[in-house]
Amino acid sequence: MTVIEQIKEWLYTNPFMWSVIKFLFILVLILFVIQLLRRYLKKRISNTVIRYKAQKGIEIIGYVLLVFLAITYFSGTIKDFTIIIGLFTAGLAFTLQELILSIAGSIYIFLVKVYKPGDRIEINGIKGDVIDVDSIYTTMMEIGKWVESDNYSGRIVKLSNAFVFKGPIYNYSQDFPFIWDQFNLPIRYGSDMELAKSIVIKMASEILSEYTIASKSQWEDVVNKFYIEDAEVEPTLAIRLTDNWVEFNLRYIVDYKKRRLTKHLLHDSIRKAFEKTNGEVVLASTTFELIKIPELKIRSEKSKNPQ
Repeated sequence: MTVIEQIKEWLYTNPFMWSVIKFLFILVLILFVIQLLRRYLKKRISNTVIRYKAQKGIEIIGYVLLVFLAITYFSGTIKDFTIIIGLFTAGLAFTLQELILSIAGSIYIFLVKVYKPGDRIEINGIKGDVIDVDSIYTTMMEIGKWVESDNYSGRIVKLSNAFVFKGPIYNYSQDFPFIWDQFNLPIRYGSDMELAKSIVIKMASEILSEYTIASKSQWEDVVNKFYIEDAEVEPTLAIRLTDNWVEFNLRYIVDYKKRRLTKHLLHDSIRKAFEKTNGEVVLASTTFELIKIPELKIRSEKSKNPQ
């Protein structure tokens, strides 16, 4: 008996395995068709947003079709199908619990709208812009690490969707695409403090006016949607006295993607305005005051050994 005849006889005596092989063939065929459709849409659709949603829609439809075919295909050939599926699911859940949790996480992200491509988030200690969300992974363009402020590091991070159930998720852009930022200015004692305050508030109001106006209406929507108190979106200035200088603390609202640029503009404009006061307002620096210099007695070798 040849090998082919042995295989045929084995498949004939094991109809279930033959059904599994046929189903695997159908599975591969459907996955192949999904990839072909994704490539076709990628070439045909120029709009990035529409193309991304269309590709994700094809992917979801394909997975749903596979699940439906699996149920209808096997339920007609296996007795007590529900018992077998229950045992199979229990074993699968134990061995592939991380994978199942990732798939559940992707469904949770989609239904609850935790985040979406284009959002800036921080999850599991990683901060970045979401560039893709599939059935298992969230792909992010990393921000920070060895790069200062909110700049891209250049690394693309793939993070399991299971992490949405394991810790907090910080979303910088959902509902309210603004954040509060602040920095300190050291002003030397003896400067005209009222003039300094007016300069800082004036510069901040001029540079931040666009963000202040845009954030007011959106903050009202946040207050109406959530149980949260109203907050001040106008630039505010607080003063603290230290041993070396008067510390100005400027707090303001800014677009979450323009934090670094805005801070640069504020620093530069305030510095130039202070320089135009002809010494009335001076930025301070760390100083040391010497109370007393100890006396030093120096004896030469000649004085030690007189001849």
